[in-house]
Amino acid sequence: MFFKRALKPFLSQPEIELVLDAIRDNEKETSGEIRLWIESKCIYVNPLDRARELFHQLKMFNTTHRNAILIYIAHEDHDFALFGDYAIHKKVKQEFWNQEAKRLCYHFFHHQEAEGIQKCIDKVGEQMHLHFPFEGLKKNELPDEIVFGK
Repeated sequence: MFFKRALKPFLSQPEIELVLDAIRDNEKETSGEIRLWIESKCIYVNPLDRARELFHQLKMFNTTHRNAILIYIAHEDHDFALFGDYAIHKKVKQEFWNQEAKRLCYHFFHHQEAEGIQKCIDKVGEQMHLHFPFEGLKKNELPDEIVFGK
């Protein structure tokens, strides 16, 4: 008889809560929005193209200040991308995006996925707070949940 080994989910429930807390905590300090999409495989050769498609599918361009960021992860392919809307992309330099990509690579390589995502969210949140501190009433324009694709 043949038994399939159960695969460990990419993030455990406590890790999911850690990541969601990081999103919520960082969004308290900014008008910016952070979303996370996790799926097993990237359907495109370039994960940035997939992130761009998902950014539009999630209507993340509909924020007041055009400062939303999507963190996209295709965990079985070991691919990811960060995609920022027009205003945040204008404010941060390419070096920032490169540094966050290196941070995710390091943590994923060392099987510290949740820690890497949380630290990336914290760094993204720092930049959003620096360039887009919230003023007046804080309005959560996009859901905070993690989207799990196929």
